[in-house]
Amino acid sequence: MKLSLAYLFSLLISVSGLAQIQKANRNNDSFSSVDSVLTSVLKDQHIAGFAVAVVKGNDVIYSKGFGYRDVENKKPVTTNTLFAIGSSSKAFTASLLGLLRKEGKLTFEDKAVDLLPQLRFYNNEMNNQIILRDLMAHRTGLSRYDLSWYLFNTKNRDSIISRVRYMQPSAAVREKWFYNNFMYLAQGMIAERFSGKTWEENIKEKLFIPLEMTRSNTDIKTFQNDSDAALPYTVEKDNTIKKIDYYNINGMGPAGSINSSVNDMANWLKVWINDGSFKGKEILPKNYITEAMSSQMVMSADLPDKHSDIFLANYGLGWMIGSYRGHYVVEHGGNINGFSANVAFFPSDKLGIVVLTNQNVSKVPMIVCNSIADRMLNLKPEDWNGEVKAAAAEKALQAKKETKKMPVPNTKPSHPLKDYAGSFTNPSYGSIKIAFRDKSLYTKLGEEEIILKHFHFDIFDPRSIDKNGKVDTEQSTMMFNFATDVDGKIQTIGIFMNDYEKPVLFDRDVNKK
Repeated sequence: MKLSLAYLFSLLISVSGLAQIQKANRNNDSFSSVDSVLTSVLKDQHIAGFAVAVVKGNDVIYSKGFGYRDVENKKPVTTNTLFAIGSSSKAFTASLLGLLRKEGKLTFEDKAVDLLPQLRFYNNEMNNQIILRDLMAHRTGLSRYDLSWYLFNTKNRDSIISRVRYMQPSAAVREKWFYNNFMYLAQGMIAERFSGKTWEENIKEKLFIPLEMTRSNTDIKTFQNDSDAALPYTVEKDNTIKKIDYYNINGMGPAGSINSSVNDMANWLKVWINDGSFKGKEILPKNYITEAMSSQMVMSADLPDKHSDIFLANYGLGWMIGSYRGHYVVEHGGNINGFSANVAFFPSDKLGIVVLTNQNVSKVPMIVCNSIADRMLNLKPEDWNGEVKAAAAEKALQAKKETKKMPVPNTKPSHPLKDYAGSFTNPSYGSIKIAFRDKSLYTKLGEEEIILKHFHFDIFDPRSIDKNGKVDTEQSTMMFNFATDVDGKIQTIGIFMNDYEKPVLFDRDVNKK
């Protein structure tokens, strides 16, 4: 009997081992062509590096790093390399509210201003109509106003959220979808109010720890000091890879300050393709998972175009929803200085894909995600890499044909340059301080030092100055248009922001110099 049991036990081990080998072989077969495609993407898109992980059910079936996290020192990307995931953080923030709802502390139909007293909208009609679900689905009628937090950043969340009351709506509540990062800041602050803990503490305790996301963090300094952190890069017009500075999101953290690795993000994907559970334990309520990945607002018509089997653009709760070649897809991208991300899953197929890269505003996450999805879903692969290359070439050609704005010759400022110095404020953005020194005008936008080059009349062209004192040679799209009051004194600056038809006006603050 002992011999029989021992034989049976060894047979079970052998069968189990064989099954694992066969499964591994099937996975290797699925990805045999992927490595060469992704290597081509690395070269053709001129990027520093990226990492990818693929989840099927409860298993990570593929994970790999490509290129460098540090180009200068040739340090390779690994599956544990940290990247900023930008707005892919939003699903984490919305999930905190799903947990608070489960606890009975709020509902998604509660008025937003009741949940967060610091939050006030442009008029009482908006205050009375906008509910928490509207914040989560980007349907408040407020357009992005991104330069408000990006150029006028602060770690003080109360200060940032107070700007919302001055933001004029572009549409009625629930009439049109507008992406707005301030609404995710508000959600993070609501979570803080009802939990008594910071958003950062909530993310760590409610999500990172139970999901064993040991590499992930929400702090820029922790990120920068990590021994396996990616450096941020951009690609210049001549395809040169250039290192840029990290961006500290500070107070706007709930909208996009998570830093993570593909290994950690794979655990996050497991929750979403397994009804809210991880290793048999509920992390998020199943009813919240279903609701978050369901359509809450139409983003755009997004009809079939070049690819007739790709269409639909709706928004759930922290997720974008579409139809990819006959498969329901839920995803969210992310972009912040020097980093791009895409986190996607196919609920019906129990498939998840995460791609993180240290390239600024990159198409690589989309290329890689689609290339892998085609193969995993047994679809005829499309040449996504080739399409993006062709589109970039066409864009570069069009850029050469575009003519720069030419200044009116022989004009000069109406006042001595020192008269333009001072502090100028807009309540929905913040303050701009113009300084006069060394016979020139200077300011600071975000973390960038700016010199104002005279263009014509009272219009100045803001040019960035790098750490070596080199001035950017590219013409800006954000001309500073100074105007006077009835006494002829410099009173306002008009700046075109967020693609508005009219400039945003900054009034001189008479109490500051």
